[in-house]
Amino acid sequence: MARRASPSLCSISSLLLPRSADSLCHLVALLTIFSLFLNHLARAALVSADSHFEGFDAEEDDEALADESADLESLRLANLKSTPLTTSSDPESHHGPPIVSDPAAAADEGAVTEGDVKETVVKPAGAAGFDFWDEDEFEGLPVVEEKQQQQAKAEVDGSKVAEAVVPDQKATAKAGGGRFVKQQSYTVEIVCGSFLIIFLINYFTGKKENEKLALAWAARFATRDSIFAKNFSLLGVGEGEDSPLLLKEGQTVFKFYASGRRYCQGLLATMELKSRHDLISRLYNMVVPCKDEISFEVYMNDDSMDQVVFAMAKKKASKGMQKELRDLQRFAALISPPNGRKWVPEELGVISESKEVAGDLITETVLDQVFGEKAFEKYGKGFISMHFSDQHPGTHRKILQFKFALPHASNMADMTRLIALVPYYIDLIGKYKLSSQARSKTETARAKAAQEAYRELQNARQEALQQKKAEKKKQMEEAAAKLSAEALRKREAKERARQMKKAMPKVKMSRGH
Repeated sequence: MARRASPSLCSISSLLLPRSADSLCHLVALLTIFSLFLNHLARAALVSADSHFEGFDAEEDDEALADESADLESLRLANLKSTPLTTSSDPESHHGPPIVSDPAAAADEGAVTEGDVKETVVKPAGAAGFDFWDEDEFEGLPVVEEKQQQQAKAEVDGSKVAEAVVPDQKATAKAGGGRFVKQQSYTVEIVCGSFLIIFLINYFTGKKENEKLALAWAARFATRDSIFAKNFSLLGVGEGEDSPLLLKEGQTVFKFYASGRRYCQGLLATMELKSRHDLISRLYNMVVPCKDEISFEVYMNDDSMDQVVFAMAKKKASKGMQKELRDLQRFAALISPPNGRKWVPEELGVISESKEVAGDLITETVLDQVFGEKAFEKYGKGFISMHFSDQHPGTHRKILQFKFALPHASNMADMTRLIALVPYYIDLIGKYKLSSQARSKTETARAKAAQEAYRELQNARQEALQQKKAEKKKQMEEAAAKLSAEALRKREAKERARQMKKAMPKVKMSRGH
């Protein structure tokens, strides 16, 4: 502070500032210059770090920093030139720095921002302009508070960290979503594969169970010294001795044929088993149970069966049979139990053309073996129905039908008495003859049925002819609609001539001798 100011400068400063404020002004100036230096170093380090981190060229950063410094320098000079300066009367007071005014106002007038860093411009306290400002002695450097600098730096760092974290979170979420989608797709594939494996296992096991059941029945009743071997001379589907006994028509259908017996042409047994090979059907059968069934059809000779229509089944099933089967609907009715005679259990319903036929076919032997009260509880659990008719609608008019439920493969002996009914009734029906009274009644019913059948046949023929005429007329009308007016007039004239010729009386010409 050895230099002295001019007398005019000293006089002005002595009027505005007291001498005791010089030390305070020097301290503020030093702190301001030091803070600006630190701010400049921090910004340079931040810019260099950003350039190295982001991959930008250093030369571009240096050029941007030089341009920014030039802009700040020009702004500072402009603010200093427009700012008045006050001096003290003391010779040494002219070295005092300008007093900092309101930072907010300084920011509004000449603040320069970069990122989140805010700078305030120094304004001297004085309203009058100063013409003798020496730019070499004083530089109007901006004052940046240390706290604002730290906050700005923290905000910049925080924004960069957030930008780096958000893509990581997105990538993590995307990877997690991918793992969930893969896990879900694997779950569907595992379920489908497991279902397919279970389906295949059930197919082969169910197929084997059905074959085992059919072979168990054949081994019990169709082999040497069995019931059918003793009553029929030919067993199986072939002619040789080594021909197979059973014919497999599907995974659930097996057939057995026997022939070579009196009163009948042959016997066909059809086993209809559960669909054990089908997983869906097996699950359905768990909810709605069904039985393995075997049905027998015995084709009787025409001269070996009299006029007989008879059926027996569970009461509910017998009512359905009477409504569905045409021969039972035409010729038979439900028979009430006779008085003073042993009869079938109450749970069975008998349908017959007359009480005489029902009484003759339900013999004491049958009641003792199968259809008695006690015998039916023990041996008749597998009985479903039997139906004898000489008016059966089909290729074979005279037929005997039996239907039984198959037991388990290990319990085939339980249906031995039911199987024995087949040859028993073949002989019984083959020998049976109606009484004259019953025959007259059955003949009347059959004559009436024949007339009804003939009438139905005539009606069907008439309907077919009418339908054919209607179709022909429709075709002629369609053809006439396509004709021209002249062709239509000619056609109508021809039709009138034909009608007139048809209406004229016919005259017979005779030659005179």
